[in-house]
Amino acid sequence: MSAQHGEEGGRNLATRAVLAVLVPVAVGVGIYLYGTHHTPDYDNGLFGEHGDAAVDLKAQLSTALLALALIQLGLALWMYGRVPGARPAPRPVRLGHRVLGFLTFLFSLPIAYHCLVTYGVETTDPRTAIHSFGGCALYGAFVAKVIVVRSRRLPGRLLPVMGALLVLGVALLWYTAALWALNGDSVPGFSSV
Repeated sequence: MSAQHGEEGGRNLATRAVLAVLVPVAVGVGIYLYGTHHTPDYDNGLFGEHGDAAVDLKAQLSTALLALALIQLGLALWMYGRVPGARPAPRPVRLGHRVLGFLTFLFSLPIAYHCLVTYGVETTDPRTAIHSFGGCALYGAFVAKVIVVRSRRLPGRLLPVMGALLVLGVALLWYTAALWALNGDSVPGFSSV
């Protein structure tokens, strides 16, 4: 009986591991497919702003989003005892990290929605292709992080890795779009088209 129970536990773990990979990939691929198969609506607005004003607003919101992601990183480093000279994080920091993470995710949605509906997935040049693919991957990575947070059986070291990927993803998206817009359509590594 115990050997059979062990086999079932092994199959359940394998099923969970496969789902932990497939669900985030499906989210990213689903966003990509939507972005490549819908007609971009270049007149779509963001909080009442249109055209260049919407791009400027989105750049400012994206900068705030990057700041939130960096605060999340700082809180995570504090919780894991990785801030030199800092005392151990008090218990409320964990709750604050979770609440801020949820609010950061919600804050990202209007920005992502505007990108997806207004432009879709664009691959006309390296900067926009990196931005488009990065945006699709970001939400897959978010789903993966939620799965890792909720799982008691996946290795604990995956959590900081997934968190770091999210922060890097937000930074990459900011660099390839917000900084680009705020810096007069130019950033190091990508020539102005």
